[in-house]
Amino acid sequence: MKENICTIPINDIFKPRDGCPMCRMEKMLEEQYVEFITGDAMMEPNIRIQTNDKGFCKEHFQRMIQFGKKLPNALMLETHLQEYIDKCFAKPPKGKPDKKQLETLDKLQSTCYVCDRIEHDMYHLMSTVFAEWQKDEEFRKLYKEQPYICLKHYNFILKAAQGKNGIPSKMISAFYADTYNLTQRYMKELKNDITHFCSMYDYRNRGGDWGNSKDAIERSVAFLTGVNAAESKNSD
Repeated sequence: MKENICTIPINDIFKPRDGCPMCRMEKMLEEQYVEFITGDAMMEPNIRIQTNDKGFCKEHFQRMIQFGKKLPNALMLETHLQEYIDKCFAKPPKGKPDKKQLETLDKLQSTCYVCDRIEHDMYHLMSTVFAEWQKDEEFRKLYKEQPYICLKHYNFILKAAQGKNGIPSKMISAFYADTYNLTQRYMKELKNDITHFCSMYDYRNRGGDWGNSKDAIERSVAFLTGVNAAESKNSD
């Protein structure tokens, strides 16, 4: 695939042929935004307005604290907490909970600046994937050679492919077949590995060959949820 400013990150994502390429894409974006948001971005007023309004999900709060510097995190929390005070806790309700305050609180707790940016950029990068798949035989071959597309991103890809900047209707069947095969084939492999893993607890198989089943649980969770298999192991 001939590289340009749009295709270079796509090459970087697909060439390793290791796991789900969409998981790698999402992880790349997540790392970029966690670094961005805990760096100089905290001093940009327009960014602070957005983070004050949207806040962060539990996972991205944890990543920011784990990988970011303390002062940018503190500055962000200072104004984000003030947002809660101004909108939800400026004065106590009279007699019963204020419905509007509770709706505002629910909104503040159900949005995440990093998640929103990742979702936006995932769609942007996917438009490049779709364009390269249509016009570049080398990339189409590379796409087919991926180990698998996880279930989370299988759903995402097929929805995006049918939307704006997706795959033309005359080519959607071929793209669907390529993507379906990647997910279905690996799902069957996982099912066989899980079945073999379970069978190894039968006393009759004691001392037998575990084959590829030893990490079948972690790989299955990674496939079903889009969580990196290594992260699944570390969470035990």
